[in-house]
Amino acid sequence: MEPIDVAVIGGGQSGLATAHMLLRHGLRPVVLEASDRTAGSWPHYYDSLTLFSPARYSSLPGMPFPGADRDRYPHRDEVVAYLTAYADRLDADIRTGQRVTAVQRDGSAFQVTLEGGSRLAARAVVAASGTFGRPHRPALPGLQQFTGRVLHAADYRSPSPFAGRRVVVVGAGNSAVQIAAELASAAHVTLATRGPVKFAAQRILGRDLHFWTARTGVDIAPLGRLLPRPPAQPVLDDGRYRAALAAGQPDRRSLFTGSDGAKLLWPDGEREEVDVIVLATGYRPDLPYLSDLGDALDSERKPQHREGLAIGVQGLAFVGLEWQRSLSSNSLRGVGRDAKRIARRLADYLARW
Repeated sequence: MEPIDVAVIGGGQSGLATAHMLLRHGLRPVVLEASDRTAGSWPHYYDSLTLFSPARYSSLPGMPFPGADRDRYPHRDEVVAYLTAYADRLDADIRTGQRVTAVQRDGSAFQVTLEGGSRLAARAVVAASGTFGRPHRPALPGLQQFTGRVLHAADYRSPSPFAGRRVVVVGAGNSAVQIAAELASAAHVTLATRGPVKFAAQRILGRDLHFWTARTGVDIAPLGRLLPRPPAQPVLDDGRYRAALAAGQPDRRSLFTGSDGAKLLWPDGEREEVDVIVLATGYRPDLPYLSDLGDALDSERKPQHREGLAIGVQGLAFVGLEWQRSLSSNSLRGVGRDAKRIARRLADYLARW
């Protein structure tokens, strides 16, 4: 069994930032990425996705996001290229095509089992596998009985396959509104939500919102430990999405109350045939490989941690969780700060090991 310092599970933005910080502490991390490339979930997002934060606020530690226009909102493919270049520059042992199937205690260390059966003996483990592998599909009224097509936003790429169809997008977050507005150019689309969509201005007094959250310290305030559950984020808007909803492209309705075959039942009593439901209902931490570690996960498979350090499992840490420590914890602009803290804590732990 191969002995290593730290197994970093996941080769996306969280795993790469963590590896960078561990190297600065003299540790030799091994990054284990299940896919064949080091770009995390970014290659799998919908084609038109752009960052919510400008390029100047979208960098991992040690490498600024490239491009002369620091105030532009980078496209998905730019992020993929950036993460690929970041990994290429990183002097770390990065192994792609290495899916972790189990992490178990082996004395004071961990036994990390890979798909295929090979194993590593790690003194510490960082779970940085993100959430894209576990799309959240809530138990909505009538959804199981609906005979039309149901897909998650994780499966959506572009509006062309939905041309002329009747589509209902469920959700009130950024992705839900963006996907619904884009689909409305090719299909008859309704955005179904439990309540009104909440918007936040993309720019205030000529500055992007992230300038103000950084200037005021809101972006880095350690509020995660004070929140029993992550609050819903408003939709960042430069005006186009409010205008689209106001024009009925898409329209918005309260969530359907049931289904009858391919027909959805709306709160006003209307029964309407629908071709496709798109669930833009978010994701949950994708950590099945930790199920043998007892206190690592709770009964809902959520990580039990305090600002990224596992509660009850010494030597185990998380990076990239939503509200792990702050508003920006699971973003390009903020994951480096959490990675820095976790790397320092693990270095201290291993120095005593």
